[in-house]
Amino acid sequence: MLSKVKYKFVLITFGMVCVLALISSCSSTKFITEDNCLLKSCAINCEDQSFNTKSLESYYAQRPNSKWFSLMKLPLGIYNMSGRDSTKWINRTLRRIGEEPVVFDSVKTKKSCDNMISAMKSMGYLKANASYTVAKKNKRAIVNYEVNPGTLYFIDSVKYVIEDETLLPLLESKAIKGKMLKKGLPFSTSNLDAERKRIAQYLLNNGYYKFNKDFIHYVVDTIGKSNRVDVELHLIKYRSSNNSPETPHKHYSINNIYFRSGDGKKLPLRSRVLINNVAITSNSQFCSEDVQNTYNNFARLQAVRFTNIHFEELPDTNLLDCNIQISTRKPNSISFQPEGTNTAGDFGAAASLTYTNNNMFRGSETFSVQLRGAYEAIKGLEGYQNENYIEYNVETKLAFPRIIAPFLSDGFRKRNRMKSELLFSYNLQNRPEFHRRVLTAAWRYHWSMSKKKSSFRYDFLDINYVYMPWISATFKKEYLDDVSNRNAILRYNYEDIFILRTGLNYSFSDSKNALRSNIEVGGNLLYAISNLFGEKRNAQNQYTLFKIAYAQYVKGDFDYTRLVKIDTKNTFALHFGLGIAYPYGNSTILPFEKRYFSGGANSVRGWNVRALGPGKFKGKDGRIDFINQTGDMKLDMNMELRTFLFWKFNCAFFVDAGNIWTLKDYKDQPGGQFRFNEFYKQIAVGYGLGLRLNLDYFIMRIDFGMKAVNPAYDTRKEHFPITNPHWNDMTFHFAVGMPF
Repeated sequence: MLSKVKYKFVLITFGMVCVLALISSCSSTKFITEDNCLLKSCAINCEDQSFNTKSLESYYAQRPNSKWFSLMKLPLGIYNMSGRDSTKWINRTLRRIGEEPVVFDSVKTKKSCDNMISAMKSMGYLKANASYTVAKKNKRAIVNYEVNPGTLYFIDSVKYVIEDETLLPLLESKAIKGKMLKKGLPFSTSNLDAERKRIAQYLLNNGYYKFNKDFIHYVVDTIGKSNRVDVELHLIKYRSSNNSPETPHKHYSINNIYFRSGDGKKLPLRSRVLINNVAITSNSQFCSEDVQNTYNNFARLQAVRFTNIHFEELPDTNLLDCNIQISTRKPNSISFQPEGTNTAGDFGAAASLTYTNNNMFRGSETFSVQLRGAYEAIKGLEGYQNENYIEYNVETKLAFPRIIAPFLSDGFRKRNRMKSELLFSYNLQNRPEFHRRVLTAAWRYHWSMSKKKSSFRYDFLDINYVYMPWISATFKKEYLDDVSNRNAILRYNYEDIFILRTGLNYSFSDSKNALRSNIEVGGNLLYAISNLFGEKRNAQNQYTLFKIAYAQYVKGDFDYTRLVKIDTKNTFALHFGLGIAYPYGNSTILPFEKRYFSGGANSVRGWNVRALGPGKFKGKDGRIDFINQTGDMKLDMNMELRTFLFWKFNCAFFVDAGNIWTLKDYKDQPGGQFRFNEFYKQIAVGYGLGLRLNLDYFIMRIDFGMKAVNPAYDTRKEHFPITNPHWNDMTFHFAVGMPF
């Protein structure tokens, strides 16, 4: 027999399904006139199974109404729930939220067919054809496209005809040798256009300022060939207009370089900064790549709003004057950002105030000061006078748009566009159990690779000093001084500690993939110095710095996200994350700041933050579980089906899996150690729904999570809560930004 809670869950779930089904099944043809039809669906069929028909879906001139989660046409159902009287606000609102029915259009269907034929021919299927059929029933139309790509044509021979003889020495020596058109390649417009762009770019980088790909055209011969094509590339002479005579292409050099302000005033940047960021050089040939690099260099400067580079041709010469117009931002800005917090069900509020100067020393140096305060009401703590959490944080940053390091030449500094960053911060945390102070100082380098898809951050030196000025007498008596309590992890995390680390971070992102990796080591330099000078160890067999023990460890993290676009409204997102940290030498336990936790808005969302793991460990004391439920290793696997709802709202159905483990066997975390033959049995699984509000400049999201598989269980019902769900186990997560 179902329990009352389970019955309620089933009843509510069934009710929601019925409501959604009712909305989506609302008369979809309500607003379709008698002589029209609703476009129900489109499909592309091909007898050639090797041909990818999905590549043609982007050429639809008309698509059916969108589906939420690719299943239900709920936007159309919401629209059809509106009445015909458009003067009523409820009807107008439903129509704005919903989606107007797509009326079948034969003209657009014919255009879709023509688009597909053109697309197949551009792929190299020169004899491709397509047709379509329309099935109409009950004011609904189903369109089926039948495509026949035919034979794929290949390049048989390539001939280059250079009509401008002045270009022959240059092209024969370099460009032609690296040609992209070769015998055996598919005869596609993308391959032809790529070769035009390559030659044009090569000439633009070698002084030919007025050259473009329109001076290149092709002559194609298919006579007497079954599926082979002879290609001739013709590079014609320069012509300023259709009626102008042909002349050889002109080779240009840079004369003078001038800097101008966008508002007519004196530029607020030092002349040295301007020179160092200009890749264009006087008395050298024009180079398009240098122009683009100059744009990129100035775009990196926070003080610069936009840059415009204009070349002026000197009469009767091959010389160009370069004019660089620079518009700058207002140097000072202040921003305020409120936040909502939710830590293990305890709600609170936070706010930050940031002052930024974008041109501190007239070299586009960015100086910022951030003040942050947070308050959180803590429930369930007995025996403590103050039951709240207060945090204050002061952070200052000074970023230089160049590399600052000794023994480097000016040439190296100019070639390597790195950013140097100096950071100081002070963090004050007051909890009912303890007070914690964290002082941080760091020196970092940032740089990006080509097209800004790859970026690096090198933490040359990062120093953290954790100071515990006060510990509650109750907490100290019950946990830290109790003879029966031997919780080494707990005691270690309530001691002063010094962390000196260095690390390297790499990230890559494009429209489909995002990858982040990080490796850091801490304490090795201090440990080597301690050994070298024969320092004495303390009572815990640790070396110290200013009588404070320092941590020694190695830590590595890997994070990968893949986006798979289903259609214009739906996206499938996959995420995998792995992190491992190991203490050694001067440490037997990782510092609290470097340990992993699971659960929360960016992890397994069926659990609250820091409420999962390690392994099958089950927390029993809420006052110290946030320490005990940490580990040396973390695994996250996430899947989201994201769909567009209406306006700026999106929805997501998610399934999360993962956990944390310890690498060493700590007796206060039974069942928490990682073992190859058991870890897969300890992977927790959660599921749920999320709502996102995309305001372009940031995303607010709310996620509701439920447990599916719980590794910390005593009974079978606890092991598989998906078969026995309880609404009181539902977790609520509020966050800013996407989870991955």
